[in-house]
Amino acid sequence: MKFDAIVFDLDGTITRSAPGIMGSAKYALSELGKPIPGESVLLRFVGPPLRDSFRELCGLNEDETEKAVALFRKRHNAEGWKEASVYPGIFELLYSLKKAGCHVALASSKSLALCEKTLEYFGLRRFFDRVAAPVPGGPEISKRELILSALPENAKAPCMVGDRMFDMRGAKEAGVYAVGALYGYGSEEELSQSGADETACDVKALRRALLGDFRMPRGRFITFEGSDGCGKSTQHKLLKQYLESCGVSVVSTREPGGCPISERIRGVLLDVSSMGMTDECEALLFAAARTQHVHDTILPALESGCTVLCDRFVDSSVAYQGAGRGLGDWVKEINARAVKNCLPDLTLVFDISPEEALARRLSQSQADRIELSKGELQRRVYEAFIEMCEGPDERFYRIDAAGSIEQIADSVRQKVMELLTGEAEDKRK
Repeated sequence: MKFDAIVFDLDGTITRSAPGIMGSAKYALSELGKPIPGESVLLRFVGPPLRDSFRELCGLNEDETEKAVALFRKRHNAEGWKEASVYPGIFELLYSLKKAGCHVALASSKSLALCEKTLEYFGLRRFFDRVAAPVPGGPEISKRELILSALPENAKAPCMVGDRMFDMRGAKEAGVYAVGALYGYGSEEELSQSGADETACDVKALRRALLGDFRMPRGRFITFEGSDGCGKSTQHKLLKQYLESCGVSVVSTREPGGCPISERIRGVLLDVSSMGMTDECEALLFAAARTQHVHDTILPALESGCTVLCDRFVDSSVAYQGAGRGLGDWVKEINARAVKNCLPDLTLVFDISPEEALARRLSQSQADRIELSKGELQRRVYEAFIEMCEGPDERFYRIDAAGSIEQIADSVRQKVMELLTGEAEDKRK
């Protein structure tokens, strides 16, 4: 690798933080009865120290500046920081840097507590060896000092990545190679004139600059299973939104379906006009849709490093056709070739009684052909899923689906982030 230690700025480099920062600046000025500048001026609050921004951009005196900073932090610490999102691809970049053995650190003018809280919320803290940021009430710290304190003593080829002039100047003063993140809030002119050794127009370009030809790790495959009406589809959508806010490259899909050919098969399988379809035909159609889905959607996404979230997969066939329809191990046999050894890294099974699950489902929309099956099938399906969770395969994880949507979402996030950050792998060692 070109670098053995890399220090990142936070705002505009790791996170797209403008909405929360601009909103908090407007709040502070409004509370002080000061004019609120236009969006182009508010955008310049992203990156520099707050005191400098209030003094230089808004013309506040020292007393007004201290009050404005306090008001800004009041609003930003309560809600503004959550209005940020991580740039797409940053999660995989940080994961790759750690896999490559690089020292990864953060140097930010935000408070240390807020930096830590932000990294934890977006699932990134595990990737950082060190976080350098000022402590509220302490002395102001220059960017140069922050960068130096973020680096290990034995760094031979350090690098600073940031999106504003303060990051580039700090890097040069610290004697560190500087990479300007053009996808952030600074311009190419600003970055080049303040000392950037090179610039990256997007996260892909930044990856090439930092990692060269280091191969993108294979993506992770996560499936959502359970009885119809268990709430898995809702949690699927919520997890997708959260992971995207964390900068994870996500491909969201479903079964049956997930690609044009498989979606057409889905129509035949679920249409109530297909009543009379034999159980064997049903199982074979699911397997046929699955093999095309794996070929067209799932494998390409995993090879490109994306995290794949799939609403149902082969375990649904084992539960519904194998156990529910009584077709047994034959279902596993016909799906062995369909999945092409592409099994999930994590399967979340949402546990709720089949009666409650079906009642939920039928209250939302008209039942499809499979949901109209007799209640005995739903009970056998439920028991099959629970048996999977209690078996030796560690990829199954049982989620109590009887709680609130928020409680369930928290459980899902925690388990998924253990997988994506490598924490689960470390626990097994």
